[in-house]
Amino acid sequence: MRPVGAGTMGVIGLMAAVLLLSAVSVAWAQGPPVVTGKPAVLAFDRKACPVCHRMEMTLREVQERYPGQFEVRRLYIDEAEPEFRRQHVVIVPTQIFLDSAGKEVFRHEGLFPREELLKKLKDLKFIRD
Repeated sequence: MRPVGAGTMGVIGLMAAVLLLSAVSVAWAQGPPVVTGKPAVLAFDRKACPVCHRMEMTLREVQERYPGQFEVRRLYIDEAEPEFRRQHVVIVPTQIFLDSAGKEVFRHEGLFPREELLKKLKDLKFIRD
């Protein structure tokens, strides 16, 4: 067995640093929710999920009825698994409601019926007529 030289250790260290940095950059790209000054709903879904698709349509209808009052950000487990773990999402669909400062104020798992969603958005002051 040959002793490991300083050059080899440097290469191994550099490779480890690159791997660590790439993992961190992916996490940052998925990163914490962007604070825009508007309330937001983070919609955690799976692309091939029919229940998720129904929830997505409900959120889209409500958002179109109340334009500019809140944002919807869709995250698919197929593309954003680190964010699912970071937010402790265990089932889809899940909706996380963030106030205008980006703080979680409510969480719902499963299909959120339209009328119940509207009531919750009004209670949280995400929308107004």
